[in-house]
Amino acid sequence: MVQFTDGVARRIIAAIKEQIHAGAYQPGDRLPSTRTFASEWGASRTTVTVAYGQLIAEGYLISRAGARPIVAKGLGAAVPAPSQASPPRHLSGFAQRLLALPRPAAMQPAQIADFRYGDLSGADFPVLAWRRAVNRVSLQRKKRLRYGDPQGAPALRAALQGYLWRARGITCSAQQIIIVSGSQQGLDLCARLLLDPGDAFVIENPGYLLARHAFAAAGGVARPVPVDRDGLMTDALPPARLAYVTPSHQFPLGSVLSATRRRALLAWATETGATIIEDDYDGEYRHDVAPIPPLQTLDPEAVIYVGTFSKTLSPALRLGYLVVPPSLAPAFVEAKRLTDRHTPLLEQEALAELLSEGAYERHVRSIRRTNAARRAVLLQALAEELGPMVSVEGADTGLHVVAWLRDVAAEREPGIIAAARAAGVGLYPVSPLYDPAGPRPREAGFILGYASLDLDAVKKGIALLAPLLAGQR
Repeated sequence: MVQFTDGVARRIIAAIKEQIHAGAYQPGDRLPSTRTFASEWGASRTTVTVAYGQLIAEGYLISRAGARPIVAKGLGAAVPAPSQASPPRHLSGFAQRLLALPRPAAMQPAQIADFRYGDLSGADFPVLAWRRAVNRVSLQRKKRLRYGDPQGAPALRAALQGYLWRARGITCSAQQIIIVSGSQQGLDLCARLLLDPGDAFVIENPGYLLARHAFAAAGGVARPVPVDRDGLMTDALPPARLAYVTPSHQFPLGSVLSATRRRALLAWATETGATIIEDDYDGEYRHDVAPIPPLQTLDPEAVIYVGTFSKTLSPALRLGYLVVPPSLAPAFVEAKRLTDRHTPLLEQEALAELLSEGAYERHVRSIRRTNAARRAVLLQALAEELGPMVSVEGADTGLHVVAWLRDVAAEREPGIIAAARAAGVGLYPVSPLYDPAGPRPREAGFILGYASLDLDAVKKGIALLAPLLAGQR
């Protein structure tokens, strides 16, 4: 397409288009010569030539050697305005289900302390190690730039295979690993490959909202199952095509799925032929409990293991992975190919460097200590500032806790959130994570993420909340 910057040329183009749509120029009509048009407009012939060239490139005009351009066919009628009787554009069932899902309001981070879960501190990112890795893989690239393997960079899958065995006890082949653009893409692939419209899926209640949305958008029908201090309640699991669980650290309440219930869940999957999607979203963080073996290690054929680097490196990198049963790997690879061809290669290869040289595991050990210190300060501040007013849940693992306000009705959450934000503190309620058609918690509860805050911000945030919450009782 011809490029131009002349404002006069733009006006000429717009005027000719308007004349064509209005019928002043009919298909097959010849336009004036560049000399004549330039004289009428008081422009240079070069400007008119540029305008004609742009209109030819857009298909409005047809050029013939040695002759004036003519108007192309099919351009005489004006494009109808949206207000005219134009039929609505068709949306698929998938699009309609998407639009029916609730969408959270966008909010700017609070100024003093924002307890948003999922954010990490920029100070924790291993800048030097990452920069060295990026520089090395950039120098190693050949002159030819090409598309990568949709399954993921071989170097990253090989390095990740070893890491998962060392860190989580998972034995798998590199062919079972699918690199995805964040765990959310992995969940979307699971939804589209495992669910047909009308299929039921089991989901924890409360549970991860974006997982529920991914399965619902695919046409799945939610079968919420309550959780308690031992995790998902497996005594009465309904028939379903799949079950989404967070057994190592239930989101958001923080319980660990007991050994008895793990066996019961796997037996249910065997009996029904269902697939279990195990989201180990923050498996690197254990504070007061020993590491819990993933479900995948107990039944690799029934479980898809979902992992992410968003809680250890950065959510902005959009790097995650699936460990799928060998029988499902080909379908996931082809779906990944159609979705985005492949996850960006430079980031994959840099991460492979970090894993191979041990820098990633050193980083994880470092931020585990850092976040353990943040957690300790948060728990101490809650105890000192709020005391018996608050009940804390899910503090043994992960990067957040849930704070329940005793004798404060859940209906007061919006007012508390607004007052806290006015004081510079960001709060996020638990209640939206419950099944909208089922019972909600009676007491107000909030997810307090602390991985993005320094110690002073944690203390200040809770200190600012104390008088606001005391006034709610």
